[in-house]
Amino acid sequence: MDTSSPAIFVNGESLQMYVGKKVRSVVQVIKSDGGDMIGKSTDEHQWTIKGLSSAPLMSYVEVIGVAESNQSICAELWTDFGKTFDAYSYNQLCQLANGEFKALFL
Repeated sequence: MDTSSPAIFVNGESLQMYVGKKVRSVVQVIKSDGGDMIGKSTDEHQWTIKGLSSAPLMSYVEVIGVAESNQSICAELWTDFGKTFDAYSYNQLCQLANGEFKALFL
């Protein structure tokens, strides 16, 4: 496992702090058109995920890639988490990972 460049856990609120850096997040797929995907973060922000092809609609996917802006990620890899996922708990994890317990996650 490569630990030299960890992906930071982000939600919609924290993505803007990591533009240009490797991030990981879970999004719900709203629209997929071959090369790009429109998704909803666990805290209800709408994002564009570039380079994500053929993700199932309404499924949750974990995306690891580079944050290009406060609303887009260029995906390096993704994992389908299915249609049932606890978005609330993941959002809480992101808040902890970017708050008082940040040192534990980086």
